[in-house]
This record gives sequence, C-alpha cells and structure tokens, in this order.
Amino acid sequence: MLLQGLKPRIFNRLNKFGACWVAELPMVLWNLRTTPNWAIGYTPFFMVYGSEAVLPTDLDYGAPRIRAYNEQGAKASHQDAMDQLDEAHDITLHHSAKYQQALRRYHNRWVRDRAFNIRDLVLRLVQSNKDRHKLSPP
Repeated sequence: MLLQGLKPRIFNRLNKFGACWVAELPMVLWNLRTTPNWAIGYTPFFMVYGSEAVLPTDLDYGAPRIRAYNEQGAKASHQDAMDQLDEAHDITLHHSAKYQQALRRYHNRWVRDRAFNIRDLVLRLVQSNKDRHKLSPP
C-alpha cells in the first residue's frame, strides 16, 4: 500500500531523484492511517487512539468538532471514547471475520487447483529486473 501511494507522487521525478520518496512518505502514511479500512470499517488511527484524527484543515477552518471542544467535559468524553473503543474492537472483529469469509468464498469459487507433472509444458514469463528498483514503473 505504501508503494501504491508513493509511486504516483514521485513518478515524474523518479529517474532524477531516487531518494525523493523520503519527503513524500509522511503524507502517504498520514493518508493510510486516516482513511477508513474497508475490511474493518474504521480508520487505523481510531483503532489505536480511540478517536478520529483532527485534520489540519479542521484546525484552520474551525470545524464543529473543534468549536464544540470543552476542557471541563474532556474527562467524561474520554471515558465515553474508551467505552466506544472497546465496542469498536468487538465490531471490528465481526467485520474482519465477515471479510475473511467473503475472501475465502471468492477464492474457493474462482481459483481452481492445478497439478503439474514432470515434463508438462507450461508458459513461463521471464522479466528482466536489470536497472530497475521497486519504485520503477511496471
């Protein structure tokens, strides 16, 4: 997933600047951590910290969540968030199990076992990786 996020950002500069991916990495990681995961239904940030991330644009433009923040009610809301996190972990386990079952059904429906014997003819694709690295375009 990291490579899929990095490749479009550095593709046009790839040949000249092979190390420019280091500057792009924090943005790609932030994007991955704050995007809801389809398999579990929550963001990885929420699963670790118990609340959704406050985006820099929320701070700049005064989102309703930021305006509604109250220091006195923060302790009570923190306890509510911890209870919500426990519930989210249970829901995530359920979502993950359903996702894995769906993958297993798809795999069993479309992937067929093939057995090869000695001296069977097979088509083999040979690709040269000379002068290429993992961020090279396919």
